[in-house]
Amino acid sequence: MKPFESFLADRFEEFLEYRHDLDLKKTSARTSLRRFDRYLVMRNAGWQDLIPRFFLDFQRSIPGEGRVVNSFLSITNGFFKFMVRRGYLVVNPLQDIPSKPENRYVPFILSPENVDRLLDGIKTGIKQTEKRFFFDYSVYTAITLIARCGLRISEPLNLSVSSYRPQEKTIYIEKTKFHKDRLIPLPLKMATDLENYLNLRNAYVSNRNFLFPGTLPGKPLTSRFIYPVFRRALIQIGQVQPRRILGTTTFGAPRIHSLRHSFAVNTLNNIKKRGGDPQKGLPVLSAYMGHRKYSYTSLYLRMIDAKQHNNLVDFTLSHREEL
Repeated sequence: MKPFESFLADRFEEFLEYRHDLDLKKTSARTSLRRFDRYLVMRNAGWQDLIPRFFLDFQRSIPGEGRVVNSFLSITNGFFKFMVRRGYLVVNPLQDIPSKPENRYVPFILSPENVDRLLDGIKTGIKQTEKRFFFDYSVYTAITLIARCGLRISEPLNLSVSSYRPQEKTIYIEKTKFHKDRLIPLPLKMATDLENYLNLRNAYVSNRNFLFPGTLPGKPLTSRFIYPVFRRALIQIGQVQPRRILGTTTFGAPRIHSLRHSFAVNTLNNIKKRGGDPQKGLPVLSAYMGHRKYSYTSLYLRMIDAKQHNNLVDFTLSHREEL
């Protein structure tokens, strides 16, 4: 792992260890701090340079829209708050730096029909050779869990065999984002698919560790095997689109996390189609998806018509010269 190089290198490592002791993720924080570290080196900066003007220049140096810039500065701001608590600084030099305005973000939503087509395409692509069949089937089943249960990509990959409770048709998800555990019931077809996978797994794997074994002994399947399979399936069903910015709205490109968003929006749409009130379904959906705040789930109410949003941006971009 490449070390930090600026005059704050030791303090950065101290901050990351502090986050580790709190059981917070170090990877994203290290990435953000490494950008700031490179900027400090480039500017040949020292303690005397840590003034608001310096951080305004740093803010302008970060490429991307407001949401990306603010994410980087959030970690840097947390670092300087830590520096104040430890007595290295008297005042946080970032405390008066305003955040950049953020575009409204509309994630790409796959319709139920396109989710089915995507999963069918992945299943059809499973190689039938003895060497690849089980591995490809593992990738397919992991993606199916993401799509059918609205999981984050890390959640199925960290499941153990014992996480599935066949009598209850539930899976127990431990220590996920925000350090929340949750027990969720599986849709009946998903439970059947998972039990079929487990029967296959028993024929190929003897240990009782990770539900989806990786290529290395004792290690789980990693996301780097998930992304290319998902990407190929998107191409196959004609759903590859770039991220697009229209005015103050960013329309996201389809990615693996789109399956989680799609699960939420399609669930609310199903409630609406049955004549129910999607608002009343939010508390259950929030608990099912493991959201830390109820307000996060409520944002999906504005995305129920996300398909129309996708059509709108396509129409607007194609007719921009006429407007």
